[in-house]
Amino acid sequence: MEETSFLAKTFLGLETVLAKELVAIGANNVQIARRAVSFTGDKTLLYRANLSCRTALRILMPILIFRANNADEVYENVKKVNWEKYLNVKKTFSVDATVHSETFTHSKFVAYRVKDAIVDFFMEKQGSRPSVRIDNPDLFLNIHISHNDCTLSLDSSGESLHRRGYRKEQTDAPLNEVLAAGMLLLSGWNGQCDFVDPMCGSGTLLIEAALIALNIPPCIYRRQFAFEKWNDFDRDLFDEVYNDDTQERDFNFKIKGSDISSGALKICRENIESAGLSKYIDVEHAPISEFKPYKRKALMVTNPPYGERLKLSDLDTLYSELGSLLKHKFTGNDAWVISSQTTCLSRIGLRPSGKIKLKNGDLNCEFWHFETFEGKRNSFVAERRKNRKY
Repeated sequence: MEETSFLAKTFLGLETVLAKELVAIGANNVQIARRAVSFTGDKTLLYRANLSCRTALRILMPILIFRANNADEVYENVKKVNWEKYLNVKKTFSVDATVHSETFTHSKFVAYRVKDAIVDFFMEKQGSRPSVRIDNPDLFLNIHISHNDCTLSLDSSGESLHRRGYRKEQTDAPLNEVLAAGMLLLSGWNGQCDFVDPMCGSGTLLIEAALIALNIPPCIYRRQFAFEKWNDFDRDLFDEVYNDDTQERDFNFKIKGSDISSGALKICRENIESAGLSKYIDVEHAPISEFKPYKRKALMVTNPPYGERLKLSDLDTLYSELGSLLKHKFTGNDAWVISSQTTCLSRIGLRPSGKIKLKNGDLNCEFWHFETFEGKRNSFVAERRKNRKY
């Protein structure tokens, strides 16, 4: 099949993880950009990237790259595209604009001019026009402007890929599924031990951990991708990609979650059942102060409250209790904690062995790695160096 250029969008800090995912599924010419990864591949790879990439928000296919100094030049360039290749007057479309420019200051106006160019193309050619539809159109378009560099793309995903399709309900401010998967992959989670989240909320980390452990494509639950409405959509090829379970694997460990909120746990259980993962995930109602000492090899990744709904004194207590848990009940294991409150992370009372900057929505966060051990840190570090394999 012919190779095409694509662009996968992601969150800041997850670009390298996404690049590795794309290489693993066969992408060529993989190049990391800011919050994105460009690559080339065929139609099979396009379908597989949408279905399988855990850290991609959407997959774009650029169809026009140009420079413009004003909205009229955007209009003229877009109007030159042979839109009959992608649309007809009976179909609907939408335009999403992303603008980072001193020249173009209103993304909505840019989107309007792209829409006008497409409509005028059809009116001049056929005397009729396709309609604009915001909700579930036949064709999703994306115009990205950086300074004066413009890229017009077909959006093959449609609804953001973080919307996996398994979530029935959600708590206040749930962790984005793409961010959760990225955190797990950054932590090195591969399903070769138990997994623990003592503040599991609606269960996003638990479910994404199970999907990674079993190597189940994260978007297998989605009802539709935007490319399914494209003129060149190959149903047989997509069915072949969708039904390929040869990469799935067994998981012989346990994934365990707990939370102090009974309401959150009710939502968590519903989401786990919706994903068909009840066999692999156990959850219980308990505060972290009642966490039982963990004797098995395990990885912990957790997303504690940041303070939007808790007083500062309550946050201090919570993070201190988490530190006590790690020191006395989770020794010999690794733990990763994300928060926008670095002062709270310091309350854990352990020296992190690594820090990664991430974004959770509009919040600047840090993702801290803790290696727990018995005895003194100097002895632990010396033993680790002695056993390190090169």
